[in-house]
Amino acid sequence: MEDLGTAAWPPEPIRTERLVLRQPETRDRAAFIELLASPEVHTYLGGPRARDELERETPEVPERWPGSFVVDLDGSMIGQILLRRATGHRRPAAAGKADLGYLFLPRAWGCGYAAEACAAALGWLAGALPGEPVVLTTQTANVGSMRLAAKLGFTEVERFEAWGAEQWLGMRSPVTPSS
Repeated sequence: MEDLGTAAWPPEPIRTERLVLRQPETRDRAAFIELLASPEVHTYLGGPRARDELERETPEVPERWPGSFVVDLDGSMIGQILLRRATGHRRPAAAGKADLGYLFLPRAWGCGYAAEACAAALGWLAGALPGEPVVLTTQTANVGSMRLAAKLGFTEVERFEAWGAEQWLGMRSPVTPSS
């Protein structure tokens, strides 16, 4: 995965009704470790990383690179949105396109935060890179992620087997202004 190229980074914080999408900061380190060490978060992502390993290896300001948004609720990180270029994607339909990923702490599940934050990030991307299609890959067993993909306007391109499970690849076509 690579950054989004011509998109100016970092953008000003993106504000929604309840959330702020912003760059990672030092104060987010503990939340990133919690996110990456969570067995619940990584049920469909190959399992969590060891907390002691994360404590040693996580930099003071984690995940600070173009396309990485912290999802902030009332001054605290509850998740991360990732927008990267899928240059090395296994599926030809996804290669080279913008790729959306998201991780949320379990305490933030079921509140609509993921849909709100992903919609805001996709809105930013549509302004920064007009006409850019976006792909999303998730396990078909991840019912919540499948529901979110549909809510965000992703449609199935294909299903494939990888990492010992059936995967779903969806694409969201670029939003075009009405004539």
